[in-house]
Amino acid sequence: MHKDQVIGTALLIVSAIIIVAYIWLVFFPPLAGVDLFLLKLTGAVVVAGVFAIIGWVGYTLATTPPPKPIEEIEKKIESESERAETQEQEQK
Repeated sequence: MHKDQVIGTALLIVSAIIIVAYIWLVFFPPLAGVDLFLLKLTGAVVVAGVFAIIGWVGYTLATTPPPKPIEEIEKKIESESERAETQEQEQK
């Protein structure tokens, strides 16, 4: 087996064990309150993750400079094409 296949197999096995352990702890808690704590922890991690991503998108939008106007880009393209045509005519 290749190294990637070994890592993939290990990830699959660990994920299955965690899923079974999570379900067992939620539905058959060994101590009172473990199930509620686990659900609260899961909810907090999910909410924090989603809003961290939304915050990152907001930060990126706030700090990225706006694009150049289309007119400016069109003028640049026109000037470059004219320059290319002039160079072609000079070479002939």
